[in-house]
Amino acid sequence: MLTQNTDEQTDGGTRLKQIGILYHPLRDKAHNIAAQLQEILSAEGILTWWCSTREEKTAREHCAGTDLVLSIGGDGTILRVARITAVQEIPILGIKLGRLGFGTELGSEEIIPRLPEIIAGKGWIEERIMLESSLGDEVHHCLNDVVVRGATSRLVNVTVYIDDQESMTYRADGMIIATATGSTGYSLAAGGPILNPQSSEFIFKPICCHLGPNTALVLSPDSNVQLTLAETDKALLVIDGQIEIPISAGQSISIKRSPRITRFLRLRQRGYFYKTLWQNLKLPGASQK
Repeated sequence: MLTQNTDEQTDGGTRLKQIGILYHPLRDKAHNIAAQLQEILSAEGILTWWCSTREEKTAREHCAGTDLVLSIGGDGTILRVARITAVQEIPILGIKLGRLGFGTELGSEEIIPRLPEIIAGKGWIEERIMLESSLGDEVHHCLNDVVVRGATSRLVNVTVYIDDQESMTYRADGMIIATATGSTGYSLAAGGPILNPQSSEFIFKPICCHLGPNTALVLSPDSNVQLTLAETDKALLVIDGQIEIPISAGQSISIKRSPRITRFLRLRQRGYFYKTLWQNLKLPGASQK
């Protein structure tokens, strides 16, 4: 069991009994690190299971009783792992293979030296909200964002309802609904604000409006958003930038805060976010220590 909502790193909790390992399916380095970790953990008497994020069904079958999942890849891998683990709220420890990783905690060279403290249950749990999107009978939960964009290069006409009240009809490239986690992703690139990752609010951000304001809105945690596509348009619903679902003319998409959450194991102190934000964005003057 890992300690939740502490301000500092703990001296140790209950020793972990079962750890899962999910890795990027197309990176040999990710597979090799996963195999190495599985061997070390097994030698320490830890029950382990491992597979690539492409084997989602297999991973879900192994989640019961898992204390922690190691995600080996980058932010895209974490988004896939979050959708697998959120049902049972299993904490994730992100291990990055490259330089950029907003959600990752350790570099690939750091994970093995720090395994003893991880096994001992050290660290604290950071909780992140997720979004739930509904299109007809199809429901998806995501950590980053829900995007509605044109199926072709043409603009789309979308009528927006917030809390069951009609806001306005936008003519734009599309719409982004982003969590605080997703606020440093596509939403940021489109000019949206950055939220503290533990914020419960979420963002509505139009993309390159031709008619309507480009202004982002920060919505309350209890808000619900409905996007209704014009009868003359076709579009795509994109979940976390990874799942694409066609939207027919006149269809509506509902988006709200999900009842599920993503939990991250953090080994850093709670105030880590802003320093690492500057480092990831490579802003002038950012400390690289």
